[in-house]
Amino acid sequence: MKRIHLTVLISFCLLMFNAVISQTITKEQTIFLTPLWEGERFLDGRPKVPDNILERMKSVSIEEAWGVLRNEGYHNQFEGGWKPLHDDVPFVGRALTAQYMPNRPDVAHQITKKGKEDGRVGNTNSWPIDMLVSGDVYVADCFGKIVDGTLIGDNLGNAIYAKSKTGVVFNASSRDMEGLSKIEGFNAFVRDWHPSFLTEVMLLSLNTPIRIGAATVLPGDIVLAKREGVIFIPAHLAEKIVVTSEIVRLRDLFGITRLKEGKYSPGQIDNKWSDDIEKDFSKWLNDHIDELPVPKEQIEELLKNRMW
Repeated sequence: MKRIHLTVLISFCLLMFNAVISQTITKEQTIFLTPLWEGERFLDGRPKVPDNILERMKSVSIEEAWGVLRNEGYHNQFEGGWKPLHDDVPFVGRALTAQYMPNRPDVAHQITKKGKEDGRVGNTNSWPIDMLVSGDVYVADCFGKIVDGTLIGDNLGNAIYAKSKTGVVFNASSRDMEGLSKIEGFNAFVRDWHPSFLTEVMLLSLNTPIRIGAATVLPGDIVLAKREGVIFIPAHLAEKIVVTSEIVRLRDLFGITRLKEGKYSPGQIDNKWSDDIEKDFSKWLNDHIDELPVPKEQIEELLKNRMW
């Protein structure tokens, strides 16, 4: 019996050793960590939230996403305190994660050696970029390092945007602010900006769970980056957040419209709506279905499921 237990322990240790050395966890481990996602996945197991959800997520506010996550019991998904490249260029995408740590030569040598054997090219900070696909967001924890913690400059920034069409979130710094600002559509949420080069760090893991400040981030989480900060949304809650936001948006628009018309008082709108107001809301949705800032098919689905 002891021999069997020892064999199991050795097998488990070898599995974890191989996962660390090759920087990535297995597809099975990724699925294990994201069991509530029932949709499509990438070949590596990362949840693949549909593009149409990503597009609709762009209209969701940080507060709306935060509220739904709190109600679902997710209290550690937001992180603020950034110095973004642009204040007015929000982005949405699926997290591709990387974890950097202070350099330790013996470990760094093994990581670089194994990476070369696996066909990876260039410096280790370019390896995550090589993995990006359209709709990804490169999210990296580099232990908040500023001086000598610049994960990218304008060359890598151009490569990132060419592959992902989104941006980056770094618990670290970046360089070449002037050059990066010329990449139309690109944004970078970083801790600070510095002219130094990246030194004395090593890439420990790729597409594994990481910590970004107060938030836990898993591969495939939806990254919603806006002026207030960044919120990391578990894949299985992305559609719920989008739909909830769209309903709130429609109800707010209806309420403001009726208040301007003088049909209802502030006390009637800023409270639980009566049955008559709910019926009026449904009629208003149907009458303006082609004019509202929510996809027509979503409004039709909402009307189909309403009692009025």
